[in-house]
Amino acid sequence: MLPLESWTLGESSGITQGAIWQYSCLSRANITSLNRSANSYTMTVKVPQMWHKLPVNLTELCIDTTLRCGQSFRWRKFGDEWRCTLHGRILSLRQDPECVRYKATWPTHRPEVNKQCQADDTEALLRHYFNLDVDLGSLYKQWSDVDPNFRKKAPTFTGVRILNQDAWEALVAFICSSNNNISRISQMVHKLCIHYGPLLGHIDTEAFHDFPEPAALTGKGVEAHLRELGFGYRAKYIADTARMVAHDKPSGWLESLRNPESPAFGGASSDQDLQAAYKQAHDELLTLKGVGPKVADCVCLMGLGWGESVPVDTHVWQIAQRDYKFGKKSKTFNKVMYDAVGDHFRVLWGKYAGWAHSVLFTADLKQFAEQAAVKGEDATAVQVKEETIESNGVTTKRKRVTTVKAEVKTEVKVEDAEDAEGLALALPIKRRRTRQTRSGG
Repeated sequence: MLPLESWTLGESSGITQGAIWQYSCLSRANITSLNRSANSYTMTVKVPQMWHKLPVNLTELCIDTTLRCGQSFRWRKFGDEWRCTLHGRILSLRQDPECVRYKATWPTHRPEVNKQCQADDTEALLRHYFNLDVDLGSLYKQWSDVDPNFRKKAPTFTGVRILNQDAWEALVAFICSSNNNISRISQMVHKLCIHYGPLLGHIDTEAFHDFPEPAALTGKGVEAHLRELGFGYRAKYIADTARMVAHDKPSGWLESLRNPESPAFGGASSDQDLQAAYKQAHDELLTLKGVGPKVADCVCLMGLGWGESVPVDTHVWQIAQRDYKFGKKSKTFNKVMYDAVGDHFRVLWGKYAGWAHSVLFTADLKQFAEQAAVKGEDATAVQVKEETIESNGVTTKRKRVTTVKAEVKTEVKVEDAEDAEGLALALPIKRRRTRQTRSGG
């Protein structure tokens, strides 16, 4: 029995009834029902499980860690599947030790486009998105050779790689990250998509929207609406930045800030002074509302291909002080210390310093604490029991030593971890609060 997936396609998405009927002709789906109401079509289709393999092992990519360590905030987990919209399709991902299995669901089909005749670029998209042209195993070895702290923690957190996200999405998401935690950032980004992003369709009862373009967030009522949705002071930053990107900056401005030598963008050698180009990209981002040094570095690292970019918030500052004995005499964290921490890690880890930083950031997150404590090993405990034995009217006591294996649960569901995160923030314990935040711009 094939699963049923229900897609609702509205006029705002540019989908016509003719497009729906064309979809019914495709060999990969059959329409079982079609209803029209209020300028939208609800189509229930039988979709075969067309899973494809992307050969990549857990050493090179662990999606369960990478997708929930504070980089991207739109991936949602349903059972053993991760789902998100990317480039006009709904992506579903699963992983086993030797490969990532993926499926692309295409809810929109314009009449003039025949998807059967068009090559499926989903594998190329995933390779681009997960930066799979970068040999992560070699980088882990390089960092482990020069850094004892990284060498100690890396075996527990293999496969953590930097995503190559859309720069605009990364910009808005990290504006939301100011003084916030992963769970609440995810909620805010989800609200942006629901209220301002185009609806691509439904899988079962779950709606999937793409991320809104800058122009969609430039209306007069956007700031007030975002405040109603719980964005607080970030509402003004998002609305102002959207207007600047959509109207004040030249077309393609964000893309012009990319690292020209990043493998994600072709990896061509450049005559530019890359250190100066990175600084220029960082400074350009600082002209936007709600963007401080940390947010700018997050966008540089995760949206523009600048691997040497090291976002430093209070959490990373604590790692630098605790594990690298950095700035012990400094009681304040300011711009001078921000630059000093970033430069320290760039010297230590090289041009992919931001990638190494992300591994250690992940290792310190609360939801991965059990994984850090135990990595697939059975803990053992020695129990000594005293037994009383009666024989021929004589009572004697003896001790029996036994070894007991303790079961340790190492898997943490993201939903439960995020709920725990939100609860922890309500507690008056500053350290717990900072251990799970992407704080401060």
